[in-house]
Formats: sequence, C-alpha cells, structure tokens
Amino acid sequence: MPERFKFGFAIAVFSLFFMSCTTVVRMPEISSIPLQAVVVKTPGWNASGASLQRYERKDGPMPWIAVGDKIPAVVGRNGLGWGTGVHPRSFREGPVKREGDGKAPAGVFLLRHAFGYTPVEEASWIKLSYRQVTSHIQCVDDTRSFYYNKLVDTTKVERSWQGYEDMRRKDDQYRLGVVVEHNTDPIIPGDGSCIFIHVWEGPSMGTSGCTGVEAHHMEKLLRWLDPEAMPIFVQMPEPEYVRFRSAWRLP
Repeated sequence: MPERFKFGFAIAVFSLFFMSCTTVVRMPEISSIPLQAVVVKTPGWNASGASLQRYERKDGPMPWIAVGDKIPAVVGRNGLGWGTGVHPRSFREGPVKREGDGKAPAGVFLLRHAFGYTPVEEASWIKLSYRQVTSHIQCVDDTRSFYYNKLVDTTKVERSWQGYEDMRRKDDQYRLGVVVEHNTDPIIPGDGSCIFIHVWEGPSMGTSGCTGVEAHHMEKLLRWLDPEAMPIFVQMPEPEYVRFRSAWRLP
C-alpha cells in the first residue's frame, strides 16, 4: 500500500472521528482517496446473515454511487467483532475480533490481493494482484508462528507451525477470493488471521470469520475491483454503520 495513501486516509479518519467542535479538517490528496467501496452490513453483532453493496465515485468530493444490486452475503457464524484495519481503534465499543472466535472483523479494511484456483495466465481479467493457490499454499493461524496471518508456500518454507488452513480446498469456496487486510500492518498475534471474501458454502451457512457470497457474485466483484481505485471493505452491524457513516465519510 502506498505510504502516503495509508497515512492520508488514517489522518482523515482520525481527524473526523475526534473532531469535537467546528474545525478545518485537512483531507488527503484526491489521488489517495478510495474510489471503490464494498459495504457489508448485518442486522446486529451476532447475526451471520448480511447484505453486500458495491459503491464507487469519480473523486473524493463526489458522492458515492451504488453499483449493481444489493446481494445476500454471510459473515462469521458468531457474527462480527471489531477488527484491525484503517479505522480508529481507540473507541471499540462492542465485541472485538480474536483468533478462533467465529466472528468476522468489523471496520474499514483495504482490498489489494486476490487469489484462486485458476493459473495466473488465465486470470488476466482480475485487476487486483492475483495469486494462484495450490495444494502447497497454507494460511497460518498459529499465533506462535513467525508466519501468523500469512500465506506460505510449503515448498519454499519448512513448516514449523501447528495451525493452518489449506488454501486449495476440496470444494469451491476458495476458487475465487479477495484478501481482507485485517491485522496485517502490524500483525498482532491473536487478533485474527486468514480473513477473506470468498464463495460461500450456502446462504444460511456462517463462516469461520470470512465473508461469503454466491460464486457468480464473487466473480462479478473481482471483475469490478480495481487497484487504481484503492478499494476499501466496510463491514459493520447496521447500527454501527449509521453511527459512523457521516464521520468516516462512508457510502
């Protein structure tokens, strides 16, 4: 992630959040402002059923415009908990995401990397950075490992971790996916790992902590996401979204 984007976006969000009186807020440069947003909302903290809506805008001062129809989605089987992304962390009223809790992370996160079963040369239609996942790729969820919350090729790194997730599954859930940049900079052991948007198991099946949608919606999302637009992922219960929408300038 470009440092000036990360810094500018964080400063803008923090400034807006802690503003207690009329003041002038310095916004980041237009070229550093997210122009695409994927918004997922649930009815409450404990709900696993959700809706997903795409938004885009031409530049920072312009309003967000909905793209396509709202689609059904699922989140963690135990709902949501505040994650670690580009949103402020100091307030966090409500549950907090932890490793193995069955909750998906709430907050605002970057979307930069995609993955899937398809070879790289056949995935040129995906504009995000793309990685083919094979039977040798694992996502490490062992909190004691140096590789915690990282995708690792076991043909290149000697396996020293206990907990992991095979990225080449026997089903189609990881046939296409996007990495949600939760707990990535810095990586904090125990705050949650291996968070993705991927193909769901079914409309009533919550995940271990990811966000799931139907296969054709996953493909449509990946065709749309553009790294030049610096896309963000916004995921919250509806009441929290309403609470922070104006201050965080969400769609």
